[in-house]
Amino acid sequence: MEFLKANLTIVLLCVILAIVIPFLIFYLRTAKRDHPKGLIAAALSNMGERFGYYIMNAILLLFLVSKFGLPDATAGLIYSVFYFGIYVLALVGGIIADRTQNYHGTIQWGLVIMAIGYVALAIPLFSRNADGIIADGNGAWWGILIFTCAALLMIAFGNGLFKGNLQALVGQLYDNFEAEAAKKGPEALAEAKDRRDSGFQIFYVFINIGGVIAPFVAPLLRTWWLKAHNFIYNADMPALCHQFLKDGQVTTKFTETMGNSVIDASAATDLTKFCSDYIGVYNQGIHFAFIASMIAMMISLIVFFTQKKKFPQPAKKLATEVADYTPEEKAAMAKEIKQRIAALFAVLGIAVFFWLSFHQNGQSLMVFARDFVNSEWLAPEITQALNPLFVIILTPIVMGIFASLARKGRGVSTPRKIALGMFIAGIAYLFLMVLSLANGYPSGDEFRAMDSSAMAAAGLHKQGYWVMFVVYFFLTVAELFISPLGLSFVSKVAPRHMLGLCQGLWLAATAIGNLMIWIGPVMYNAWPIWICWAVFLAVCLISMSVMLGMVKWLERVTA
Repeated sequence: MEFLKANLTIVLLCVILAIVIPFLIFYLRTAKRDHPKGLIAAALSNMGERFGYYIMNAILLLFLVSKFGLPDATAGLIYSVFYFGIYVLALVGGIIADRTQNYHGTIQWGLVIMAIGYVALAIPLFSRNADGIIADGNGAWWGILIFTCAALLMIAFGNGLFKGNLQALVGQLYDNFEAEAAKKGPEALAEAKDRRDSGFQIFYVFINIGGVIAPFVAPLLRTWWLKAHNFIYNADMPALCHQFLKDGQVTTKFTETMGNSVIDASAATDLTKFCSDYIGVYNQGIHFAFIASMIAMMISLIVFFTQKKKFPQPAKKLATEVADYTPEEKAAMAKEIKQRIAALFAVLGIAVFFWLSFHQNGQSLMVFARDFVNSEWLAPEITQALNPLFVIILTPIVMGIFASLARKGRGVSTPRKIALGMFIAGIAYLFLMVLSLANGYPSGDEFRAMDSSAMAAAGLHKQGYWVMFVVYFFLTVAELFISPLGLSFVSKVAPRHMLGLCQGLWLAATAIGNLMIWIGPVMYNAWPIWICWAVFLAVCLISMSVMLGMVKWLERVTA
């Protein structure tokens, strides 16, 4: 049992790889047989970039807390601004690509800039006083925090150059694919159009193949590095160490947790040195993970550079087409463009609230996993692998259901799928709300202050990992109804000369939702946590209702 406990992360990773590899082979075969040739190259390039990105995504909030001793709310605000930048800068990247008519070069520069940002994060800088003790209140500490934020800004800008423009190229691949099918007749064209949604779902699966492995990297490196220095991983210890270094108080919770965080307790006689060393070693292990992110960026760059001849340059193609339009055709096009842009912005409004709810995976859901879920066997960051794992497993099921309905003449439109997705996301938060009410959970701050005897007296206990499986199952199904199909919707309504810009607008809507996700940890730590989940449940249900009210209009625009 002790062997399994010590190696459960590795065992779980091996099980996940055994599950993922057959799906990877299936998607490769499907993409090669039924979809444009460039889809596999684009998906593989995106998979490498997402692997590096999801390493960082899985650990960012907890890393900011453990390294700098920041409160959850402050770390959450930095995380929110970073996530906002990740997506809003995609709008800038789309504008750059559209105006320069150089999608390929813009994407390549994005990968290079991201790699530089990860190199900066990989440098294990710490602020220490004259006695060699990690200090969190001096000018050097602030300088390191600013340096970290600057590295995050580089990653956000590089991602903005890369993400939306690669998606625009995939959309153009299907424009060309459908144009070729149209030459063969109406039936071939209808079949080609049906493959656009499934093509974006395949593209989305490859994002998640990188994402399902990435969350294991940092916990494995951190645990190994801690063990090499006489320490044991404990999710509560960094915050307690920072608190001790700040006020010198030894609480029952501190003593209890420290006893479970060191291999040889006799070596931990100097509490100040213990706390400083634990924080330093703990975060050095995390810094090593950013090296893996940088390597992933370079692999993605190599894949894209060697395969870029398979990708179109949309703006160059359009230049000759526009010259042949008559004034009447241009006027008709202008009216159609206005209708398409209006429909686009209507869906973008719903996307804002979906991402506000969904991206709690790195905010309130992450701190819930840290505080209320037993992490003795598996680190909280591992929960970030559940969403991409479910994406890989559930995508063919969802694709099969929609394909079967389409064959029976009962196809579900993209707007209706998005509305249904909001309802399913609400189920995840309904489950958490009921669970928290049934267990009488207080706020996060109140719960973390309790030692084992106080928890027992209050009749409180931590949950098993099964809770996170349930939550991420419903959130993932909702994501499959919204995110890849949202990308497909944008590619359908976007005017050809605005492909990069419109994909950037979709990501900008995501950015606005991300800018508000900091509210999750604030509610989580201020009130009994069921209230936090109730707020997100209400957001999902209201968004679903609004979307259903617009469905018929959106279906006419995209017909």
